[in-house]
Amino acid sequence: MTDGDLLTVAEVADALRVSRMTVYRLVHSGELPAVRVGRSYRVPEGAAAAFLAAARTVPGTLPGAGPADEQRRAGSA
Repeated sequence: MTDGDLLTVAEVADALRVSRMTVYRLVHSGELPAVRVGRSYRVPEGAAAAFLAAARTVPGTLPGAGPADEQRRAGSA
């Protein structure tokens, strides 16, 4: 194992641009895999990268955000 294999909660929070509490919630809910070391959690680098990749959205795929939704709203107004 190299030094870069595990990230602290603070490092993950900085990388994802969220609070440490958000990272703890993701870890406790099982959405973000982590290893408990004593009283601390460490997140494998690959797990953080996979979580970020899975969280990506494609423009226009969110409900209410596509052209068909705009036409539907315009027609009902």
